Amino acid sequence: MIEIKLPDGSKMNFDSGVNGLDVAHKISEGLAKNAVAIQLNDNLTDLTTPITTNTSVSIITTKNPEALPILRHTAAHVLAHAVTRLYPSAQVTIGPAVENGFYYDFFGIVVKESDLPKIEEEMSKIIEADYPIVRSVVSRAEAVRIFTERNEKYKLEILNEMPEDVAEVSLYTQDDYVELCRGPHLISTGKLGKAFKLTKVSASYWRGDSSRESLQRIYGTAFFTEKELKAYFTMLEEAEKRDHRKLGKEMDFFHFEEYAPGDVFWHQRGWTFFQKLIEYMRRRQKAVGYEEVNTPQIMNRVLWETSGHWNWYKENMFTTTIEEKEFAIKPMNCPGSVLIYKQGITSYRDLPRYIGEFGRVHRYEASGALHGLLRVRAFTQDDAHIFCTPEQLKTELQNVVALMISIYKDFGMTDMQIKLSTRPAERIGSDEIWDLLETALADALTDMGYTYTINEGDGAFYGPKLDFKFKDAIGREWQLGTLQADLNLPERFDISYVGEDGEKHRPIMLHRALFGSLERFAGVLLENTAGHLPFWLAPVPVMVMPVTEEQNEYAKKIQHRLRIAGIEAETDLRNEKISYKVREHSLKKIPVQLVVGKKEAAEGTVTIRRLGSDKQTVMPFEDALKQFKLEVRMPGLEYED
Repeated sequence: MIEIKLPDGSKMNFDSGVNGLDVAHKISEGLAKNAVAIQLNDNLTDLTTPITTNTSVSIITTKNPEALPILRHTAAHVLAHAVTRLYPSAQVTIGPAVENGFYYDFFGIVVKESDLPKIEEEMSKIIEADYPIVRSVVSRAEAVRIFTERNEKYKLEILNEMPEDVAEVSLYTQDDYVELCRGPHLISTGKLGKAFKLTKVSASYWRGDSSRESLQRIYGTAFFTEKELKAYFTMLEEAEKRDHRKLGKEMDFFHFEEYAPGDVFWHQRGWTFFQKLIEYMRRRQKAVGYEEVNTPQIMNRVLWETSGHWNWYKENMFTTTIEEKEFAIKPMNCPGSVLIYKQGITSYRDLPRYIGEFGRVHRYEASGALHGLLRVRAFTQDDAHIFCTPEQLKTELQNVVALMISIYKDFGMTDMQIKLSTRPAERIGSDEIWDLLETALADALTDMGYTYTINEGDGAFYGPKLDFKFKDAIGREWQLGTLQADLNLPERFDISYVGEDGEKHRPIMLHRALFGSLERFAGVLLENTAGHLPFWLAPVPVMVMPVTEEQNEYAKKIQHRLRIAGIEAETDLRNEKISYKVREHSLKKIPVQLVVGKKEAAEGTVTIRRLGSDKQTVMPFEDALKQFKLEVRMPGLEYED
């Protein structure tokens, strides 16, 4: 007899050898119906795994976040099973679950997207057959024998590359298909259901190595319900409409060239938008005491060795040799801020000190990873570094968090999650320093009433950090700003302040970027708003359009009045139908279109059309001007009326 402890603290007794499905049935049939896997202490495993000792058990159901990757990993196995039935010459390699679905890589076949329905049909047959998915643990030698008989050279390569001390491996069998895998998986192919779809094909390389064999990759996705599957593809359709690269072209904001991969060619309107983001952040920071600086783009290798970046980040840095000395284009702004801090003697009375920089940095990203504004090689950070005493640490952390949340609200970004990224395996600094800083970040959030999740091991090499993740209008999650706490760079650069006792002390350094990358933030903002930027942020908030040439002078007069009031406006004086102009400027996402015809010119009025609305409002221009003067104000700032 063994004792099983459940998450609510209750305990149940079973015969040794019971499995998770038995436990679920004992609790309730509804739980058993929705069960996917079990958590044995800290180990996620199959429902059919025998339980032979006293242990804590949690039933993983379709509602748990761990369940969907298990479903999708099982779908990858069913895909491989189907492909080997249809293409007997196919060599299977690996097939993991990924963020939005799954894929499997094959050698020796060529599959077109037109072939995917045929493969889906075969997958459906395997699902309808409801083959049990059986896990077995065999010796490594037995696994080699099995895959030798099956002539599966890629599975043999995986086995041969395992460490010598690996004596046993797990296999999963469904009908005649055998897979080398850790699991866990669903208990049968029938549990996969109908909510799956193969989405695309592409080429890949074995082990991701371009010198190795070229493989055929088949992608798919799967959900627990057809409703979820339908919602996912609806989201993809909406995401395609909102793609910032498409919007960037339509709005004449930016483009990319092969001459400068991963760098942006900003057009006039896009650059105005970009500069408005900077101006907004500049004014918000200045209001709370930040000083703005600028540091060199290229600095000697010695600096990066001191900071630790040379050893920890060199593969992501662009380097050059000048007069037989090695230099690097900066991937980070922090060493430059430290060098500014080091000029002169700092007293405790001078702290906290806020050093901000809209610093342009360069980081090497593989060409295949580049993705519009969201993943670039050259970008601008709204970077700042706060130097403070230990006594000031908590207040300064909370000030940054409060400022960050306030800024996101100004952009309509309110669905926010905070993650605390803790010490990575490879890092600098003592455990005592990491303990201090991780606790400080956690306590600062808790005392402010914010909840957070732990992102184990994802901190920077020099300190833990808070990551602010935003869920957009169609449910996608985006990484925005970060806040990092650091005692290691102050130590490495030997910076100090003179305390009240007259002795030198080490300051704590906070690294924070509120937008993060301005390019990335711009891309996220465009996609979240579908290009419908708020009036104050739009590069051209008002377009004035005369109905006929007779109203051209009135349109120019309105444009002039708007511009001297600080509101950018353009006129469209082309000899085109007004309906054509309205459609064109709607596509370019101009927030307000002012239509002026014969009547408006005679009465001093304007007809207002707002983006996204079919309604038209006619009002005196002077009233409209007053309204626009209020709308053009940047949020989060104080203005005198």
